[in-house]
Amino acid sequence: MLLRGIISTPLPSLHLKKRNRNVCVSAQTTSINKFSISDQELESRGFILRRTISDLNLDHLNSVFVAVGFPRRDPEKIRLALEHTNSLLWIEYKRTQKPVAFARATGDDVFNAIVWDVVVDPSFQGIGLGKAVMERLIEELLAKGIYNIALYSEPRVLGFYRPLGFVADPDGIRGMVYSRKNIYKKS
Repeated sequence: MLLRGIISTPLPSLHLKKRNRNVCVSAQTTSINKFSISDQELESRGFILRRTISDLNLDHLNSVFVAVGFPRRDPEKIRLALEHTNSLLWIEYKRTQKPVAFARATGDDVFNAIVWDVVVDPSFQGIGLGKAVMERLIEELLAKGIYNIALYSEPRVLGFYRPLGFVADPDGIRGMVYSRKNIYKKS
């Protein structure tokens, strides 16, 4: 299901109240008073926040994808996709040196971004890691001046994204998916 961020155009100043936190978005800067989990708290719990593909073991990432129900992917194609990704964040569990949470965004790096592959290892779900990567990914995109943020999500997890500012089909916008079989249908 296609979801879009509630901030679809740059505004001179917009204040949103979000779970007792004020988020201020402007055309110039973005400031979030606090993340739900600070970088220091993540580190004290044994996690390292990473923003590059260096040190990311693609086989371990693929294992997380499979654990949450994604199909197993060719590691070379994962590498290629990540090389064409504008923003990515992942959390490594220090004890195992494996990724346990991941999210990435692609787009034109100016106006639009689409968030992909948001995953949290099932053994680590429910402790705020998914929210931690999403909050930081959104902040990074907004800091670049990207206000039109979309993502694709399974319907069963829509409730996770709503508190982060995403809504399904805003303004009647509907996503479409290319289907090769449709081009052979006769009118």
